[in-house]
Amino acid sequence: MPAYEYVCKDCLKDFTIFLSLKEYDEKSKIECVHCGSDKVQRKFTGFFAKTAKKS
Repeated sequence: MPAYEYVCKDCLKDFTIFLSLKEYDEKSKIECVHCGSDKVQRKFTGFFAKTAKKS
């Protein structure tokens, strides 16, 4: 399940939310888990895929 990282513009705290791709598409507003504000900004982070095959 993908992890989405956000920073709250009100309390300035970082938090991570785990949502499926379907849940992410359907969710209209993300709220801060610390203060409940909807003034959040998604952080752009890298990701990697792990496979069983050697490249």
